[in-house]
Formats: sequence, structure tokens, C-alpha cells
Amino acid sequence: MMSGKYFKAHEVSCCIKYFIFGFNIIFWLLGVAFLGIGLWAWSEKGVLSNISSITDLGGFDPVWLFLVVGGVMFILGFAGCIGALRENSFLLKFFSVFLGIIFFLELTAGVLAFVFKDWIKDQLNFFINNNIRAYRDDIDLQNLIDFTQEYWECCGAFGADDWNLNIYFNCTDSNPSREKCGVPFSCCTKDPAEDVINTQCGYDIRAKADSEQMTFIYIKGCVPQFEKWLQDNLTVVAGIFIGIALLQVGNKCLIHNPQIHRSMNSGFTCVCFQCILVLKLKPGI
Repeated sequence: MMSGKYFKAHEVSCCIKYFIFGFNIIFWLLGVAFLGIGLWAWSEKGVLSNISSITDLGGFDPVWLFLVVGGVMFILGFAGCIGALRENSFLLKFFSVFLGIIFFLELTAGVLAFVFKDWIKDQLNFFINNNIRAYRDDIDLQNLIDFTQEYWECCGAFGADDWNLNIYFNCTDSNPSREKCGVPFSCCTKDPAEDVINTQCGYDIRAKADSEQMTFIYIKGCVPQFEKWLQDNLTVVAGIFIGIALLQVGNKCLIHNPQIHRSMNSGFTCVCFQCILVLKLKPGI
């Protein structure tokens, strides 16, 4: 409340406290949702009933992404919610340090990705090829690869021949699979007139001449297509990362505000990601 020239600092503290609480409870609920989706996916695949099967998959299990991101969001959200609501300095410090570490890791990753572009490209190539080998081993991984190839209109890491790494799609004479010398349906060019997806469109396609392949499948690899996508959408990608960084810095700035821990006689209030000087005027000034 403001009466004449009065401005009660503890009311600003209350606003900041419940702003942090509201923001972090949304963050916490999203973490719970991610964890729930991850555990449900593992339950459907029977992983929870056989924990040892976690290490059986040769490629990347996308469920790990939900579990790790959900776990971090759950812990951060919980610490932020309870710390702000109960004015618990330990939880607020934990939240602040954890957030600072994440921000530092993001910044480091961004700098390293810019400096070591070729190394990142090699690692991405290795990652994709490793998952091509495990394409039929996990339905979630299979869906992730199919989505990637359809979205970026690509096939393999650097071309369709990368599918020789998969035991079902390689062109060796000893391969008894019907998918021999083929590619997954997600490599096929799409016909807008077709309502039903032809999952056999990639059969025997790599046994044809290169000029014929271009008519039926995407020739470009996913690594160069991803690079092209980044260049075309650099502004959007940079905006997203800057937005995330501002949220993290803003939350950290609010947490360090001394009004969260005690009522102030005078000081600084960090609101809307900018440190704004709050002057408490006394009567008669």
C-alpha cells in the first residue's frame, strides 16, 4: 500500500516472494509431468519390471531425456517453491547455486560448440550412426529417428548409405531381411496426394542407381540438414536461448534480493530482471 509518501517494503517482499513461488510451482509441475511421462514410457516397455534392460539398448533411449530434464525441473521447482514460501534460506541458496551451475554449463556448451564446430559435427555423426545401428531395438528411438528424418527431409547422418550400419538394412549378401538394401519409410519423399503412409516405400531403394534414388528418397544427410536449419533459424534459436538465460538470471536475481529473507529499511529490489532502486520515503520528505 502507498499512503502519501509511504511505501511499505515488506509488501514488495510479499509480491516478490509469491511471484517466485508461482513461477517455480509451474516449473515443478512441468517437472512432475516429464517424470510421469518418462516412467510411464519405461513401464510400457517393461523396463521398470526389469531394470537391467536399461543397459541393453545400444543407442540412445529418448526416455532418458524426459527423466533427466524432469528430475532437474522437479528438484529446482521444489527448492524454489518451498524456499520462497517458507523463506528458507538454505533451499533458496541451493536453488540459486544449482541455477548458477546450469547457466554456467549452458554458457560453456555454447562457447565450446562455437569454437569446436568440426568436433561437434563428428560427435553428431557418431551419435546418429550409433543410433542407426539400434534403430529396431527400441520403439521410442525408432520414432525419434523417423521424426528427425521426416522433419529435416534427410536420410542417415551424411546420406542414405549410412543405413548399411543397420543389420536389417545393409546390402550384404548374408542379410536375409526383406529390408535389405533399403531405408526406413521416413527417408521417402512425401506425395501430398497420399493419405496413407507407405511403410514399404524404402525397400530395395539403395539397389537402384543414384539418379533413381533421388526420385524416391531424401539424398541429403541429417547432419548437413541440421546445420542448414540452424543457419536459417539462427535468430529464433538465439532468441530462445537468450529467453531461457534471462529467466534463469532473473530468478537468481530475485532469490538474492534481501527482501526475500527479511523486511528492508532501504535497498534494492530486483524485479522484471532489472535491479530497480526502491526508495522508502519517510513522512515529511
